[in-house]
Amino acid sequence: MREMQFGTRVIGDKHPCCIVLEAGHTHHALESALALVDAAAESGADAIKFQIGDAKRLIPDPNVMFTYTYLVNKATGETAVCTESLQKILLRRQLSTDEWRTVAAQCKKRGITFFATAFNVEDFELFHDIGVDCVKICSGDITYHHILREAAKYPWVVQIDTGSSTIGEVAEAVEVLEQAGTSKIIINHCPSGYPANLNSIHLRVITSLRTLFPYPIAFSDHNPGSTMDIVAVALGCNMLEKTITLDRTIRSPEHIMSLEPQEICTFIQTIRDVETALGNPRRLKTPEERKAFPVGRRSLIARMDIPEGTILTQEHLDYARPGDGLPPSLDTLLIGQRTVCAKVRGERFSLSDIV
Repeated sequence: MREMQFGTRVIGDKHPCCIVLEAGHTHHALESALALVDAAAESGADAIKFQIGDAKRLIPDPNVMFTYTYLVNKATGETAVCTESLQKILLRRQLSTDEWRTVAAQCKKRGITFFATAFNVEDFELFHDIGVDCVKICSGDITYHHILREAAKYPWVVQIDTGSSTIGEVAEAVEVLEQAGTSKIIINHCPSGYPANLNSIHLRVITSLRTLFPYPIAFSDHNPGSTMDIVAVALGCNMLEKTITLDRTIRSPEHIMSLEPQEICTFIQTIRDVETALGNPRRLKTPEERKAFPVGRRSLIARMDIPEGTILTQEHLDYARPGDGLPPSLDTLLIGQRTVCAKVRGERFSLSDIV
């Protein structure tokens, strides 16, 4: 069951990891949103994700503050800390309904799946109208069962974030979705923090989620580079979510640990290389190993000149490369047997040499 349609492709254990580029935190107007869509499409990513909602409804109090770290200088790695109104931060990313239609149209034109986080049930009709293929419910709303039930009424895939959640809360959310009529569920391991502390990432949770639930498992990486993503793929995650930006030095949350356009292709190729290298769980000889096989293995040879009729002992045997003769593992078949012909030093043994 860990397989489902996601936009124009299928995700699951027998398919390449689905790569979603997160732009919900890193655009600040229609122009930058469209530029990020283009960058994602050109990189070969599978989907791009935004966040659609009413900032003032989600955070009514403009005095709720949020503290984050931002990058000052790429060359030196200098950072600074900023505290500002969370409502103000969200308003920078807020687009009008018509602007979201434009973004969705651009995604369709560029052939990339449009994926969005929802904060209000009332936004679902807009999502459905503009062709959102997958709706994400953020970590903070995993116990907001009403929004889960409403999301399950539509034909799209529903992804639930699990940051700061217990396994019990995740199981309850999955059950709510199932009882509401959907089995199109993705469970996302989403560590908290931007960037996340290494001791809070707990990548082994991916294995636990795979064991407990029959649905595709995703991982949202909140750290620079690709190290965490490589491990997540090795642990079996079916979807990766990586934040992108036009410039890491933009003073706003998440830009500091995001990929810039020129880095996205390298990131995706790294993931594809890892998938290729993971290979087959069965230990089979590769073409390269078959070619090198004779040179690397050994054959049974005579350590000395051996007359006909000799009872072979360990002292008569030696083991030398290449391995195009009798393998060393068969030496016990020779020891204690009488030779039917003479052998000169260095000559290969065969089973026809003994009685």
